[in-house]
Amino acid sequence: MQVLVYILLTFIGFAIGRVGHIYGGQMKSPHHWIYGVILMFAGILIFLVFFESKWSLGLISVGFGLAVSDLEDMADFKVYGVDLPGKKRFWGVD
Repeated sequence: MQVLVYILLTFIGFAIGRVGHIYGGQMKSPHHWIYGVILMFAGILIFLVFFESKWSLGLISVGFGLAVSDLEDMADFKVYGVDLPGKKRFWGVD
């Protein structure tokens, strides 16, 4: 049952990232994969310091979803700026 919760949290992170990409991609701001990496790092840190696995795995799941939703920008190490104009899709990784 817990695995389904973490899969759902990963999808929620992915959905937040995709909606942010579609509606906020024209703003000059940090790319959202950075927020995903920060959340994953925070989850690992919480696990190592407080040994709290529920919160840490939840943060890691949401962060992973955010990072995957902006995988192309993460692979190109785009940190700050506007997304290139083009067709925006929810079910895609760009």
